[in-house]
Parts: sequence; C-alpha cells; structure tokens
Amino acid sequence: MYINMKKRTLLLVICSGLLSIGVVFAGQSGWTLPQRFLPPPEGASAPLQKAIASLPAPDVAMVHQLVPANEKEWRKLIDSTREQSIRKARELARNLSVKVEQRVLAGVPVFSVTPSRVMPQHKNHLFLHLHGGAYVFNGSEAATYEAALIADRIGIPVLSVDYRMPPDHPFPAALDDAVAVYRELLKQYPAGSLAIGGTSAGGGLALATLLRLKELDLPLPAALFGGTPWSDLTLTGDSYHLNEGADHVLVTGEGLLASAARLYAGDRDLAEPLLSPVHGDYSGFPPAILVSGTRDLFLSNTVRVYQKLRAAGVPARLEVFEGFSHGDYLSMYQTPESRQMFKALSEFLNSHLP
Repeated sequence: MYINMKKRTLLLVICSGLLSIGVVFAGQSGWTLPQRFLPPPEGASAPLQKAIASLPAPDVAMVHQLVPANEKEWRKLIDSTREQSIRKARELARNLSVKVEQRVLAGVPVFSVTPSRVMPQHKNHLFLHLHGGAYVFNGSEAATYEAALIADRIGIPVLSVDYRMPPDHPFPAALDDAVAVYRELLKQYPAGSLAIGGTSAGGGLALATLLRLKELDLPLPAALFGGTPWSDLTLTGDSYHLNEGADHVLVTGEGLLASAARLYAGDRDLAEPLLSPVHGDYSGFPPAILVSGTRDLFLSNTVRVYQKLRAAGVPARLEVFEGFSHGDYLSMYQTPESRQMFKALSEFLNSHLP
C-alpha cells in the first residue's frame, strides 16, 4: 500500500505518541512489549532450526520460582543434577575418544583431558579450562564436558579445574583455586604457551583470574577464550530483558540464576570486579575470542566485555551465532554452527599460541 510522506510522518508521530502514553500508564521508564511469537531462526542451519523447533517453549514463570530456600535445598538440587552431568561428560569423552585422568595440582583437584591426536602446533601448549554451571553446578567429572570438546576439536591438551563451589565454598574459593593451579603451571610451562577460558561462569572466572593475576604481577597466558561469559552478576544488560524466554538454556536472569549469584558472592558486593569482571581493568590482557548467540541471555555480557577489551587496546574477536541460546555450541555440538565456532577458536589459538 502506498503511503505518502505526510501520512507516513503522521503515522510515526501517532505511534510515538501511543508509545509514550504506554510508558506513562506503565509508570516505568521502559517499554511494555506485546506477547511475541518466536519462530525457529530462519538464518540458522537446518539442523539447528530443527533442534530448536523440537524444544518446548521455556517456562519463565517456573524458573522464576525455582529458588532453593536454604543451603539444604541447594545441596539437594546440586546433588540431583551431578550424576546426570557426570554421565553426559563420560559419554562424550568416550564418543570423542579423549583420555580423562584425575589428579591434584597445588592442592586442587584437576582433570587432564588429552585428545586422541594432539596437533603438532599444540604439542607444547596447554589450555587451562574453567567449567561453567553458575558457580554451583558441574563439579567433579562433569567439569570435563566442555574440556573434552575443546581437546578434540582443537587438538590441544586441556587441564580442567574442579574448583570449590558454594554453598560450602563461596567466593573467593573458586578464584583462589584457579590462581593456585595457574601458579603451579608456570613451573612447567612458559606463560606464552598457555591459554585460559571457559563458558558461562567459566568465562567469567577466567576474566576474574586474569584480573587477579595482574594484581599479583604474574605473567599472563597468551590467549583468552570467553564463551558467553557471566561477566556481570548484577544481571545488568539489554539481553537479560530482550532474550528472556527466548534463551532455552538460562531462560531468565531472575530466580535460580540470581539466587546462584548471591550464593556465590556471599555478603560481597555483586559489582566487585573479581565477581563481575566486566567492571575490571583489561589493560595488558592477552588477545581474546568471545562467543555468544542471538538468543543468548548473556549476549550483552559478552558484547560489553568485547567492547571493554577493544577500548583497552586488547586484540579481540567476537563471534555471534544466529539462533544460539546460552552455550548451545556445547549441547548442540553436532550442528554446523558449533563446528564453525570451534573452527574459529582453533584458528584463534593457532594465531596466538607460539
């Protein structure tokens, strides 16, 4: 239908006026959007579209209510998920033919994850992996799930840290464990042959670890991988609102996620840089690759870290995948998008590890 410029301008004015009235009625400074229909992402690969279409719509209200009332309920929830997560990690390791060995380094339990074939360029390198799980889940052998994928897809030896977690060990226990393991690794490896990273809480912890290493005046690793990092525990960021209910993994920042952040932080200010490293000083950081997706609740976390790295003069690469929710490159690791992500990570590590 043809609309001349005068009518078009009038329509825009009317629409703008209605929007303003809506904001006044709502008594808020934001917008109230109507209920949305969300089709599978048409720009994504057919396997990813099919995988997303097969999932039920996330239940935001249910996740809002999924808040353990006390430490006993937290332990029950953690225990109920542990065995299933361990089984998944073991099954993946078998399927990928990676070797997983548990040991202790600097008093911290760790897992050495070795691919069936170490690429020649990585025979003297090590990837220090920090697992995700909102700082409360994926302990023990479950920590090796992502580590196995990194080892297999990159052809690099990986050391995954089974760091201490709440409710028994809140902040800074996880950070102390990561730093202790890194210190010990410096006795065996030059810093320039090490990479560090992880997904979600693991990505946030990797950023916090680098901030702490700077404080301690220790040499930093050569490369950083931040997979959709939980870089802001205050739940600040546009995507927390835009992608609520669209992210089939995290679903919403309220409820379980917010409760986990408080459990991890204890009585500390959630905005402290070692808790929310998006507020830290990134000067001197190693080159970084950051990964997220268009439906990721942590998309803003990832973008804000990327922008801060670039502002600090750090070489940084940002990979955002159409249709991915939080960490889908791990759970949907057979999709073309996941393979593309690990190809990008491989290229990045090849470029920055000597």
